[in-house]
Amino acid sequence: MSTILISLENVSLNYIENSFAGLSEINLSIEKGDFISVVGESGSGKSTLLKIIYGLLAPDSGEVLFKGRHLEGPHEKLIPGHDSMKMLSQDFNLNIYARVYENIESLLSNEDLKGKKQKAADMMALLRIEHLANKKIVELSGGEQQRVALARAIITEPEVLLLDEPFSQLDALLKAQFRTDLKNLSDQLGITIILVSHDPLDGLTLANKMIILKEGKLIESGSPEYIYANPSHIYTAKLLGNAFVLSAAEAKVLGMKTKMNSVMIYPEWVQLKSGWSSKTYVVKEIFFKGFYEDLLLERNGIELIAINMKPGSYKKGDRVQVILNNYLEF
Repeated sequence: MSTILISLENVSLNYIENSFAGLSEINLSIEKGDFISVVGESGSGKSTLLKIIYGLLAPDSGEVLFKGRHLEGPHEKLIPGHDSMKMLSQDFNLNIYARVYENIESLLSNEDLKGKKQKAADMMALLRIEHLANKKIVELSGGEQQRVALARAIITEPEVLLLDEPFSQLDALLKAQFRTDLKNLSDQLGITIILVSHDPLDGLTLANKMIILKEGKLIESGSPEYIYANPSHIYTAKLLGNAFVLSAAEAKVLGMKTKMNSVMIYPEWVQLKSGWSSKTYVVKEIFFKGFYEDLLLERNGIELIAINMKPGSYKKGDRVQVILNNYLEF
């Protein structure tokens, strides 16, 4: 049986200087053990939502509930922030001249010194940083500091971990490693995780539920697999994938029948077909991506992107035939 841990009921918060940066009538339920990804353009209200859930901001209207009880805002607590939650921010909030183990142990009491050191050792082992235990934070790389900050955040066994753009300072390799760390935490410890990231790929690869925000409004939510394949809004499709949007008139030129105003196509829905007949698309540009490449195709002034899994098999100016395996109408 599912357990609702956090509920937002008609939550709104307006900023005078920017009406779109707040939130408008958000209704949301988060279950225990969920890995939630909050996705949206810059200024869509992602970080505001995170701060309201944590208790750093109070909504103008509506209510936030934690286990069915009112979640206190900053005007109701001496020290803002919910006791059962931890937030990992971009600045890590570490003592840079203290050692790694000192930073991680610092949130535990001294009543059981042996247990305190063992718990810190367990956290460091979980995040593969035990070899850094005696190093000072100032001596660590950005990725290593992030692991220390994560260990420090979870050592008190919070029920909810909130992550605000945790990958923003990491390169591609470190980002992949940190994604693995978070997935392990979710699977092994059962912590409820709420992640805000400007990169939708983080949500697609990690979350079991995605929340799409636009101008402070929750426009759709659901599993990453379902939302990606069945977006209700063009905005969502363009956020999550390299989607192309054609007007109804453009779609008809390409032989698609639609009764709606526009058509959305993901590159993977454009199948390249070899053959001598009907090679009506021209390769305008080729973008090498490693084991595959994106081909920018053009026909009658209308452009599409196709994925080519055999890099080097086409060159600019080639004419190709395509089959559209799928498209969505909006």
